[in-house]
Amino acid sequence: MKQAFSLIALIAAFPAFAEDARKLDAHEHGVGTLNIAIDGMTVAMEFEAPGADIVGFEYEAESSADLAAIEAAVVKLGAPLDLFVMPDAAGCSVVEALAELEGENGHDEHHDDHNDHGDDDHKDEVDDAGHTEFHAEYMLACDNPDAMTEITFAYFEAFPNAQEVEVQVIAASGAQAFEVERDAPVLELER
Repeated sequence: MKQAFSLIALIAAFPAFAEDARKLDAHEHGVGTLNIAIDGMTVAMEFEAPGADIVGFEYEAESSADLAAIEAAVVKLGAPLDLFVMPDAAGCSVVEALAELEGENGHDEHHDDHNDHGDDDHKDEVDDAGHTEFHAEYMLACDNPDAMTEITFAYFEAFPNAQEVEVQVIAASGAQAFEVERDAPVLELER
């Protein structure tokens, strides 16, 4: 129970780090964020990316082609070890994976007050702003987390519009921040 509690505390720290990043780069196309908490043999990951990076659009999907693109993206995002490849020696396996497309409601704080009116015109304003994001949360079990010395971002191959991922890593050794770019898709971790 103590391990689960400390992992929850680490994950709870993410919003503080993410808050600073969002103020600087609020919903920047081409840029996703990946938060990683390593606690013992458990690795928790939280990933967010603008809809345009993942499916090429951010408007509300209505056509069958757009809906199929979203469904396919959610499936891809539900396989974290295919997107964020870790060394075999780390022995990581997926315990839990959740991926979804989030709309503006509750996600774009600038427009929350408009949503209280129940007026569809206000909703259209928010939709026109195009702030949909994909959000995924993963829980991994790793037999040898010390062997997690790098992460290869196959994510860029899976999603051609993605250009960069801002990464925050929190472990017993402290917190680190990185930027991983399409032309250099391997993150070297100092463990």
